Amino acid sequence: MNPYYDSKDLGQFGKIGDFGAKASADKFFAWYGEVFKEGALTAREKSLIALAVAHAVQCPYCIEAYTTDTLEKGCSGDQQMEAVHVAAAIRGGASMVHSVQLMNKARSLSM
Repeated sequence: MNPYYDSKDLGQFGKIGDFGAKASADKFFAWYGEVFKEGALTAREKSLIALAVAHAVQCPYCIEAYTTDTLEKGCSGDQQMEAVHVAAAIRGGASMVHSVQLMNKARSLSM
């Protein structure tokens, strides 16, 4: 059975402009490259953020790419996993904070 996710597809990412959207793809990759340059945050810090976000949005291609990238930038497994736990806590917290809407609505209906 072929999996939906195939890590070989990650290598095709650079070809997303092949189906008539080359100008848009070129702009995306220029912007993407700019975002990950050293700035107020180091490239290493940006890579850890990307790894955490990749887990939050559940992108297997991004997880693969930024696991490799963070390792290449000297991050340890402990640092990688801590970043993932931060993302999971934020994602879980975002779900839980919406329970305030539930409580507000339930209280308004029960009055």
